[in-house]
Amino acid sequence: MAQRVVITGQGAVSALGIGAATLWRGLCEGRSGIRELVHADAAALRVRVAAQVPAYDPRAYFDEKRLMLLDRTAQFALLAASEAVSQSGIDFSANGLGERTAVVVGSGAGGELTHDEQSRRLYAEGATRLHPLTIPRLMISAPGSQISMAHQLTGPAFTVTSACASANHAIAQAVLLIRSGLAEAALAGGTDACLSLGCLRAWEAMRVLSDDTCRPFSRNRRGLVLGEGAAIFVLESLERAQRRGASVLAEIAGFGMSSDAADIVAPSESGGAAAMHRALLDAGLDASDIDYINAHGTGTATNDATETRAIRRAFGTHAERLAVSSTKSMHGHALGASGALELVAVIGALRNDIVPPTANFEAPDPDCDLDVVPNTPRARPVRAALSNSFAFGGLNATLILRRAHTPSARRDSNVESDSAPWT
Repeated sequence: MAQRVVITGQGAVSALGIGAATLWRGLCEGRSGIRELVHADAAALRVRVAAQVPAYDPRAYFDEKRLMLLDRTAQFALLAASEAVSQSGIDFSANGLGERTAVVVGSGAGGELTHDEQSRRLYAEGATRLHPLTIPRLMISAPGSQISMAHQLTGPAFTVTSACASANHAIAQAVLLIRSGLAEAALAGGTDACLSLGCLRAWEAMRVLSDDTCRPFSRNRRGLVLGEGAAIFVLESLERAQRRGASVLAEIAGFGMSSDAADIVAPSESGGAAAMHRALLDAGLDASDIDYINAHGTGTATNDATETRAIRRAFGTHAERLAVSSTKSMHGHALGASGALELVAVIGALRNDIVPPTANFEAPDPDCDLDVVPNTPRARPVRAALSNSFAFGGLNATLILRRAHTPSARRDSNVESDSAPWT
Protein backbone atom coordinates (compact mmCIF):
# COMPACT_ATOMS: atom_id res chain seq x y z
CA MET A 1 0.00 0.00 0.00
CA ALA A 2 1.13 3.56 -0.71
CA GLN A 3 2.42 5.44 2.28
CA ARG A 4 0.26 8.22 3.68
CA VAL A 5 2.21 11.47 3.77
CA VAL A 6 2.05 14.07 6.53
CA ILE A 7 3.63 17.44 7.27
CA THR A 8 5.53 17.68 10.55
CA GLY A 9 7.33 21.00 10.14
CA GLN A 10 7.05 24.24 8.21
CA GLY A 11 9.12 27.36 7.74
CA ALA A 12 8.51 30.54 5.80
CA VAL A 13 9.98 33.86 4.73
CA SER A 14 7.44 36.31 3.33
CA ALA A 15 6.43 39.92 2.96
CA LEU A 16 4.82 39.56 6.38
CA GLY A 17 8.16 38.69 8.00
CA ILE A 18 10.35 35.77 8.95
CA GLY A 19 8.65 32.61 10.17
CA ALA A 20 5.59 30.51 9.36
CA ALA A 21 3.77 31.63 12.51
CA THR A 22 4.44 35.26 11.58
CA LEU A 23 2.96 34.65 8.14
CA TRP A 24 -0.12 32.93 9.56
CA ARG A 25 -0.78 35.63 12.14
CA GLY A 26 -0.55 38.32 9.47
CA LEU A 27 -2.96 36.45 7.23
CA CYS A 28 -5.42 35.98 10.09
CA GLU A 29 -5.29 39.71 10.78
CA GLY A 30 -5.91 40.49 7.11
CA ARG A 31 -2.67 42.47 7.17
CA SER A 32 -1.05 43.25 3.84
CA GLY A 33 2.66 42.94 3.16
CA ILE A 34 2.27 44.97 -0.02
CA ARG A 35 4.17 48.24 0.25
CA GLU A 36 5.93 50.86 -1.83
CA LEU A 37 8.65 49.22 -3.90
CA VAL A 38 12.12 49.55 -2.38
CA HIS A 39 14.61 49.29 -5.23
CA ALA A 40 17.72 51.09 -6.44
CA ASP A 41 16.00 51.73 -9.77
CA ALA A 42 12.54 52.52 -8.38
CA ALA A 43 12.48 56.02 -9.87
CA ALA A 44 12.89 54.61 -13.37
CA LEU A 45 10.13 52.02 -13.02
CA ARG A 46 6.40 52.28 -13.58
CA VAL A 47 5.69 49.59 -10.99
CA ARG A 48 5.26 51.25 -7.61
CA VAL A 49 4.39 48.44 -5.18
CA ALA A 50 5.67 44.99 -4.29
CA ALA A 51 5.44 42.42 -1.51
CA GLN A 52 9.05 42.41 -0.31
CA VAL A 53 10.51 40.74 2.77
CA PRO A 54 10.73 43.66 5.22
CA ALA A 55 13.97 44.88 6.81
CA TYR A 56 15.87 41.81 5.64
CA ASP A 57 19.61 41.82 6.35
CA PRO A 58 21.24 38.58 5.18
CA ARG A 59 24.27 39.22 7.44
CA ALA A 60 22.03 38.57 10.42
CA TYR A 61 21.68 34.95 9.25
CA PHE A 62 24.77 34.10 7.18
CA ASP A 63 28.44 34.93 7.48
CA GLU A 64 30.20 36.74 4.64
CA LYS A 65 31.95 33.62 3.37
CA ARG A 66 28.63 31.76 3.10
CA LEU A 67 26.89 34.70 1.48
CA MET A 68 29.35 34.62 -1.42
CA LEU A 69 27.64 31.38 -2.47
CA LEU A 70 24.01 32.38 -1.90
CA ASP A 71 21.63 34.32 -4.08
CA ARG A 72 18.69 35.81 -2.20
CA THR A 73 16.41 32.99 -3.39
CA ALA A 74 18.72 30.38 -1.80
CA GLN A 75 18.98 32.42 1.40
CA PHE A 76 15.21 32.41 1.82
CA ALA A 77 15.02 28.67 1.12
CA LEU A 78 17.70 27.89 3.71
CA LEU A 79 15.99 29.98 6.38
CA ALA A 80 12.63 28.34 5.73
CA ALA A 81 14.13 24.84 5.69
CA SER A 82 15.94 25.39 8.99
CA GLU A 83 12.73 26.56 10.64
CA ALA A 84 10.82 23.56 9.30
CA VAL A 85 13.43 21.08 10.51
CA SER A 86 13.57 22.71 13.94
CA GLN A 87 9.80 22.62 14.36
CA SER A 88 9.58 19.03 13.16
CA GLY A 89 12.23 17.78 15.58
CA ILE A 90 13.36 15.31 12.95
CA ASP A 91 16.90 13.92 13.29
CA PHE A 92 18.40 13.15 9.91
CA SER A 93 21.50 11.63 11.49
CA ALA A 94 19.51 8.91 13.25
CA ASN A 95 19.61 5.46 11.63
CA GLY A 96 20.85 6.84 8.33
CA LEU A 97 17.69 8.83 7.67
CA GLY A 98 19.65 11.46 5.75
CA GLU A 99 20.35 8.88 3.05
CA ARG A 100 16.60 8.32 2.62
CA THR A 101 15.49 11.95 2.71
CA ALA A 102 14.72 13.84 -0.49
CA VAL A 103 14.95 17.55 -1.24
CA VAL A 104 12.53 18.88 -3.84
CA VAL A 105 12.33 22.65 -4.29
CA GLY A 106 10.23 24.63 -6.72
CA SER A 107 11.50 27.87 -8.22
CA GLY A 108 10.26 29.86 -11.17
CA ALA A 109 13.37 31.93 -11.82
CA GLY A 110 16.30 30.74 -9.70
CA GLY A 111 19.09 33.20 -8.92
CA GLU A 112 17.63 36.11 -10.86
CA LEU A 113 19.23 38.82 -8.71
CA THR A 114 22.68 37.34 -9.29
CA HIS A 115 21.97 37.08 -13.01
CA ASP A 116 20.83 40.69 -13.13
CA GLU A 117 23.77 41.95 -11.09
CA GLN A 118 26.37 40.20 -13.22
CA SER A 119 24.64 41.23 -16.46
CA ARG A 120 24.82 44.83 -15.28
CA ARG A 121 28.55 44.44 -14.69
CA LEU A 122 29.04 42.89 -18.11
CA TYR A 123 26.87 45.12 -20.28
CA ALA A 124 26.57 48.40 -18.38
CA GLU A 125 29.98 48.60 -16.72
CA GLY A 126 32.02 46.84 -19.39
CA ALA A 127 33.52 44.29 -17.01
CA THR A 128 35.63 41.63 -18.71
CA ARG A 129 35.45 39.22 -15.77
CA LEU A 130 32.45 38.21 -13.69
CA HIS A 131 32.34 36.89 -10.15
CA PRO A 132 33.81 33.34 -10.14
CA LEU A 133 30.81 32.03 -8.16
CA THR A 134 28.20 33.44 -10.54
CA ILE A 135 27.08 30.04 -11.84
CA PRO A 136 26.73 28.34 -8.42
CA ARG A 137 24.67 31.33 -7.26
CA LEU A 138 22.33 31.73 -10.22
CA MET A 139 21.67 28.11 -11.20
CA ILE A 140 18.05 27.25 -10.57
CA SER A 141 19.00 24.08 -8.67
CA ALA A 142 21.09 26.00 -6.12
CA PRO A 143 18.46 26.29 -3.33
CA GLY A 144 17.84 22.55 -3.28
CA SER A 145 21.56 21.79 -3.33
CA GLN A 146 22.22 24.26 -0.52
CA ILE A 147 19.46 22.70 1.60
CA SER A 148 20.83 19.19 1.02
CA MET A 149 24.30 20.30 2.10
CA ALA A 150 23.08 22.24 5.12
CA HIS A 151 21.24 19.21 6.49
CA GLN A 152 23.49 16.45 5.09
CA LEU A 153 20.72 14.86 3.03
CA THR A 154 22.00 12.45 0.41
CA GLY A 155 18.71 11.15 -0.98
CA PRO A 156 17.19 12.42 -4.24
CA ALA A 157 17.57 16.20 -4.62
CA PHE A 158 16.25 18.22 -7.53
CA THR A 159 14.42 21.36 -8.56
CA VAL A 160 11.02 21.65 -10.21
CA THR A 161 10.37 24.69 -12.37
CA SER A 162 6.89 25.28 -13.73
CA ALA A 163 6.47 29.02 -13.30
CA CYS A 164 3.86 29.87 -10.65
CA ALA A 165 2.98 26.20 -10.08
CA SER A 166 6.56 25.24 -9.16
CA ALA A 167 6.05 24.82 -5.40
CA ASN A 168 2.90 22.71 -5.71
CA HIS A 169 4.55 20.53 -8.34
CA ALA A 170 7.61 20.13 -6.10
CA ILE A 171 5.50 19.08 -3.13
CA ALA A 172 3.60 16.62 -5.31
CA GLN A 173 6.87 15.05 -6.45
CA ALA A 174 8.03 14.73 -2.85
CA VAL A 175 4.75 13.03 -1.96
CA LEU A 176 5.27 10.56 -4.81
CA LEU A 177 8.77 9.73 -3.58
CA ILE A 178 7.50 8.94 -0.09
CA ARG A 179 4.41 7.07 -1.25
CA SER A 180 6.52 4.85 -3.46
CA GLY A 181 9.09 4.10 -0.77
CA LEU A 182 11.93 5.80 -2.66
CA ALA A 183 12.24 8.21 0.28
CA GLU A 184 11.11 8.13 3.90
CA ALA A 185 11.08 11.90 4.34
CA ALA A 186 11.53 15.04 2.30
CA LEU A 187 12.15 18.74 2.54
CA ALA A 188 9.92 20.29 -0.10
CA GLY A 189 8.47 23.67 -1.00
CA GLY A 190 9.28 26.70 -3.09
CA THR A 191 11.39 29.83 -3.21
CA ASP A 192 11.73 32.87 -5.44
CA ALA A 193 13.33 36.30 -5.11
CA CYS A 194 13.42 37.92 -8.51
CA LEU A 195 12.57 41.58 -8.06
CA SER A 196 15.43 42.64 -10.31
CA LEU A 197 15.35 45.54 -12.73
CA GLY A 198 15.14 43.18 -15.68
CA CYS A 199 12.37 41.09 -14.16
CA LEU A 200 10.34 44.13 -13.12
CA ARG A 201 10.71 45.63 -16.60
CA ALA A 202 9.57 42.35 -18.15
CA TRP A 203 6.47 42.21 -15.96
CA GLU A 204 5.73 45.86 -16.71
CA ALA A 205 5.74 45.00 -20.40
CA MET A 206 3.02 42.39 -19.86
CA ARG A 207 0.67 45.07 -18.47
CA VAL A 208 -0.69 42.79 -15.72
CA LEU A 209 0.73 44.60 -12.67
CA SER A 210 -1.43 46.60 -10.29
CA ASP A 211 -0.36 50.15 -9.56
CA ASP A 212 -1.72 50.20 -6.01
CA THR A 213 -2.51 46.84 -4.41
CA CYS A 214 -3.83 43.35 -5.12
CA ARG A 215 -7.63 42.95 -5.05
CA PRO A 216 -8.43 39.37 -6.10
CA PHE A 217 -12.03 38.74 -7.18
CA SER A 218 -12.98 42.39 -6.63
CA ARG A 219 -14.73 44.08 -9.57
CA ASN A 220 -12.16 46.89 -9.56
CA ARG A 221 -9.11 44.63 -9.44
CA ARG A 222 -6.19 46.09 -11.38
CA GLY A 223 -3.70 43.24 -11.61
CA LEU A 224 -1.19 41.24 -9.64
CA VAL A 225 1.49 42.46 -7.23
CA LEU A 226 4.88 40.75 -7.40
CA GLY A 227 6.35 39.34 -4.21
CA GLU A 228 9.18 37.20 -2.91
CA GLY A 229 9.76 34.60 -0.25
CA ALA A 230 9.98 30.91 0.48
CA ALA A 231 8.23 28.16 2.39
CA ILE A 232 9.66 24.71 3.02
CA PHE A 233 7.99 21.73 4.71
CA VAL A 234 9.13 18.52 6.36
CA LEU A 235 7.19 15.67 4.79
CA GLU A 236 7.34 12.11 6.06
CA SER A 237 5.29 8.98 6.02
CA LEU A 238 2.52 8.77 8.59
CA GLU A 239 4.09 5.56 9.87
CA ARG A 240 7.42 7.28 10.53
CA ALA A 241 5.74 10.27 12.17
CA GLN A 242 3.74 7.99 14.46
CA ARG A 243 6.80 5.94 15.33
CA ARG A 244 8.75 8.95 16.53
CA GLY A 245 5.78 10.63 18.22
CA ALA A 246 5.93 13.66 15.97
CA SER A 247 3.40 16.46 16.02
CA VAL A 248 1.56 16.36 12.71
CA LEU A 249 0.40 19.63 11.20
CA ALA A 250 -1.70 18.15 8.39
CA GLU A 251 -1.91 15.24 5.98
CA ILE A 252 -1.34 15.73 2.26
CA ALA A 253 -4.34 13.74 1.16
CA GLY A 254 -3.89 14.11 -2.58
CA PHE A 255 -2.82 16.15 -5.54
CA GLY A 256 -3.86 16.72 -9.13
CA MET A 257 -1.95 18.06 -12.11
CA SER A 258 -2.94 19.04 -15.61
CA SER A 259 -1.79 20.99 -18.65
CA ASP A 260 -4.11 23.35 -20.54
CA ALA A 261 -2.28 22.74 -23.82
CA ALA A 262 -3.98 25.87 -25.08
CA ASP A 263 -2.31 29.26 -24.54
CA ILE A 264 1.05 30.30 -23.12
CA VAL A 265 -0.46 32.96 -20.83
CA ALA A 266 -4.28 32.79 -20.84
CA PRO A 267 -5.67 30.34 -18.25
CA SER A 268 -8.12 27.58 -19.11
CA GLU A 269 -11.26 26.79 -17.15
CA SER A 270 -11.11 23.13 -18.18
CA GLY A 271 -7.43 22.76 -17.23
CA GLY A 272 -7.92 24.17 -13.75
CA ALA A 273 -11.03 22.08 -13.19
CA ALA A 274 -9.17 18.94 -14.30
CA ALA A 275 -6.41 19.51 -11.73
CA MET A 276 -8.97 19.93 -8.94
CA HIS A 277 -10.96 16.90 -10.06
CA ARG A 278 -7.83 14.74 -10.19
CA ALA A 279 -6.80 15.92 -6.73
CA LEU A 280 -10.16 14.85 -5.33
CA LEU A 281 -9.80 11.44 -6.98
CA ASP A 282 -6.26 11.02 -5.67
CA ALA A 283 -7.36 11.97 -2.14
CA GLY A 284 -10.40 9.68 -2.28
CA LEU A 285 -12.62 12.60 -1.30
CA ASP A 286 -15.92 13.91 -2.58
CA ALA A 287 -16.39 17.53 -3.52
CA SER A 288 -18.58 17.93 -0.42
CA ASP A 289 -15.61 17.02 1.82
CA ILE A 290 -13.77 20.24 0.95
CA ASP A 291 -14.54 23.28 3.11
CA TYR A 292 -11.94 25.80 1.95
CA ILE A 293 -10.07 26.63 -1.25
CA ASN A 294 -6.96 28.78 -1.23
CA ALA A 295 -7.31 30.11 -4.76
CA HIS A 296 -4.57 30.96 -7.22
CA GLY A 297 -6.34 34.32 -7.20
CA THR A 298 -3.80 36.63 -8.79
CA GLY A 299 -5.99 39.72 -9.02
CA THR A 300 -5.98 39.89 -12.82
CA ALA A 301 -9.27 40.19 -14.68
CA THR A 302 -8.82 36.99 -16.65
CA ASN A 303 -7.39 34.71 -13.96
CA ASP A 304 -9.97 35.34 -11.27
CA ALA A 305 -13.00 34.93 -13.53
CA THR A 306 -11.55 31.81 -15.14
CA GLU A 307 -10.69 30.24 -11.78
CA THR A 308 -14.22 30.95 -10.55
CA ARG A 309 -15.65 29.03 -13.50
CA ALA A 310 -13.14 26.21 -12.97
CA ILE A 311 -14.15 25.87 -9.32
CA ARG A 312 -17.82 25.76 -10.27
CA ARG A 313 -17.09 23.10 -12.91
CA ALA A 314 -15.11 20.94 -10.47
CA PHE A 315 -17.42 21.33 -7.46
CA GLY A 316 -20.87 21.71 -8.97
CA THR A 317 -23.50 22.83 -6.49
CA HIS A 318 -21.06 22.45 -3.58
CA ALA A 319 -19.25 25.54 -4.87
CA GLU A 320 -21.99 27.56 -3.17
CA ARG A 321 -20.88 26.24 0.23
CA LEU A 322 -17.14 26.69 -0.22
CA ALA A 323 -15.09 29.42 1.41
CA VAL A 324 -12.62 30.67 -1.22
CA SER A 325 -9.89 33.21 -0.55
CA SER A 326 -6.71 34.50 -2.14
CA THR A 327 -3.89 35.23 0.28
CA LYS A 328 -1.89 36.80 -2.55
CA SER A 329 -3.80 39.89 -1.52
CA MET A 330 -1.45 39.97 1.50
CA HIS A 331 1.82 38.17 0.64
CA GLY A 332 1.79 39.09 -3.03
CA HIS A 333 2.50 36.82 -5.97
CA ALA A 334 5.82 35.21 -5.09
CA LEU A 335 5.86 33.29 -8.38
CA GLY A 336 7.42 29.84 -7.85
CA ALA A 337 7.13 30.20 -4.06
CA SER A 338 3.45 31.17 -4.04
CA GLY A 339 2.00 27.70 -3.63
CA ALA A 340 4.29 27.03 -0.68
CA LEU A 341 3.37 30.27 1.10
CA GLU A 342 -0.28 29.47 0.47
CA LEU A 343 0.16 26.02 2.00
CA VAL A 344 1.02 27.76 5.29
CA ALA A 345 -2.40 29.42 5.04
CA VAL A 346 -4.10 26.09 4.36
CA ILE A 347 -2.37 24.41 7.32
CA GLY A 348 -3.38 27.30 9.56
CA ALA A 349 -7.00 27.04 8.41
CA LEU A 350 -7.10 23.31 9.14
CA ARG A 351 -5.50 23.62 12.57
CA ASN A 352 -7.45 26.61 13.75
CA ASP A 353 -10.79 26.48 11.93
CA ILE A 354 -10.12 29.98 10.61
CA VAL A 355 -10.27 30.92 6.94
CA PRO A 356 -7.93 33.81 6.06
CA PRO A 357 -9.59 36.55 4.05
CA THR A 358 -9.25 37.97 0.59
CA ALA A 359 -7.89 41.36 1.60
CA ASN A 360 -8.42 44.68 -0.19
CA PHE A 361 -11.81 43.54 -1.51
CA GLU A 362 -14.04 46.48 -2.47
CA ALA A 363 -16.80 45.48 -4.89
CA PRO A 364 -18.44 42.17 -5.90
CA ASP A 365 -17.90 40.99 -9.45
CA PRO A 366 -20.68 38.91 -11.04
CA ASP A 367 -17.96 36.96 -12.87
CA CYS A 368 -16.43 35.97 -9.51
CA ASP A 369 -19.61 34.95 -7.73
CA LEU A 370 -18.15 32.70 -5.02
CA ASP A 371 -17.89 33.31 -1.28
CA VAL A 372 -14.45 34.95 -1.35
CA VAL A 373 -14.29 35.75 2.39
CA PRO A 374 -13.87 39.50 1.85
CA ASN A 375 -11.49 41.41 4.14
CA THR A 376 -12.25 39.66 7.44
CA PRO A 377 -11.06 36.20 8.57
CA ARG A 378 -13.87 33.77 9.24
CA ALA A 379 -14.24 31.13 11.92
CA ARG A 380 -15.68 27.95 10.41
CA PRO A 381 -14.91 24.22 10.56
CA VAL A 382 -12.28 23.20 8.01
CA ARG A 383 -11.96 19.43 7.62
CA ALA A 384 -10.15 19.42 4.28
CA ALA A 385 -8.83 22.21 2.10
CA LEU A 386 -7.59 22.58 -1.45
CA SER A 387 -4.87 24.86 -2.80
CA ASN A 388 -4.61 25.87 -6.46
CA SER A 389 -1.57 27.00 -8.43
CA PHE A 390 -2.19 27.75 -12.11
CA ALA A 391 0.86 28.89 -14.05
CA PHE A 392 1.77 30.52 -17.36
CA GLY A 393 2.17 27.80 -19.95
CA GLY A 394 -1.07 26.20 -18.77
CA LEU A 395 0.62 24.30 -15.94
CA ASN A 396 -1.79 23.44 -13.11
CA ALA A 397 -1.10 21.82 -9.75
CA THR A 398 -3.63 21.35 -6.96
CA LEU A 399 -2.95 20.05 -3.46
CA ILE A 400 -5.50 18.76 -0.96
CA LEU A 401 -4.72 18.72 2.75
CA ARG A 402 -6.85 17.32 5.52
CA ARG A 403 -6.85 17.89 9.22
CA ALA A 404 -4.49 15.98 11.47
CA HIS A 405 -6.66 14.27 14.09
CA THR A 406 -5.22 14.81 17.55
CA PRO A 407 -6.44 13.90 21.08
CA SER A 408 -7.02 17.60 21.74
CA ALA A 409 -9.54 19.61 19.74
CA ARG A 410 -7.80 22.83 20.77
CA ARG A 411 -7.15 25.35 18.04
CA ASP A 412 -4.48 27.98 18.44
CA SER A 413 -3.49 30.96 16.29
CA ASN A 414 0.17 30.00 16.70
CA VAL A 415 0.51 26.90 14.57
CA GLU A 416 3.73 25.96 16.31
CA SER A 417 2.11 25.56 19.72
CA ASP A 418 0.04 22.39 19.32
CA SER A 419 2.36 19.53 20.18
CA ALA A 420 -0.19 16.70 20.44
CA PRO A 421 0.92 13.67 18.38
CA TRP A 422 -1.02 12.14 15.53
CA THR A 423 -3.47 9.47 16.61
